[in-house]
Amino acid sequence: MKCSEICALLEREYGKEYACDWDNVGLLVGRRDKEVKRILLALDADDRTVRQAAEGGYDMLLTHHPMIFSPMKRVTDEDMNGRRVMELIRSDVSYYAMHTNYDTRGMADLAARLLGLQECAVLEEVRDGEGIGRVGMLPEPMTLRECAELVKRAFDIPNVRLFGDPGRQVRFAAVCPGAGKSTMPAALGFGCDVYITGDIDHHTGIDAVDQGMCIIDAGHYGVEHIFMEDVKAYLEKTLTGVHMDCMPVRHPFSVV
Repeated sequence: MKCSEICALLEREYGKEYACDWDNVGLLVGRRDKEVKRILLALDADDRTVRQAAEGGYDMLLTHHPMIFSPMKRVTDEDMNGRRVMELIRSDVSYYAMHTNYDTRGMADLAARLLGLQECAVLEEVRDGEGIGRVGMLPEPMTLRECAELVKRAFDIPNVRLFGDPGRQVRFAAVCPGAGKSTMPAALGFGCDVYITGDIDHHTGIDAVDQGMCIIDAGHYGVEHIFMEDVKAYLEKTLTGVHMDCMPVRHPFSVV
């Protein structure tokens, strides 16, 4: 199957028009006419992933986070992303990224289902009633500590950070996979008891608590690695004769 056909299949479900205007999604490196028999899925196109795509005989690399955000003025081996682009081109690997369009059309509902949220609504609209994050009711009232355990089970992660009293009762929740600082005002506006997201800094966390909302920071990677298996399952429903692998789940930092 041609790379262009796989791009079209992805965009049929996760249209680029649902990406935020600051984002950079779609085919970022490589040939649309490339014949694709092997696809590697990952959250990030870091050195380890690009090396695996190149040396593992893959024809296409598909990630959530775009490796190229800002315009590149030059592509040389003196620059980190330049080296990555050169490696992909040298190995004839086509590279596709689906970021906030997947957040809007896939990640939000998936995260809500994993948590068992009920009576869900969009946290922040992007287009046509679709948007980033979800708000809804937890399956039952629980303490913040119990909610933290639910999050760890749902996303298969070893630990989370809590802002708020672990013994506080929570029921109305918001979830925003990835970096959730920018959508915290929306969660506060809904009157949520707890906000489940990642990349929350000190001041954002304590300010949320002072405004009556607890936060569970499950890490940017911790809440988003679900992208890989979800998109793989979507493609497997349609593609035949294409082998797909996901990079192993490997959290970018350790707690010691």
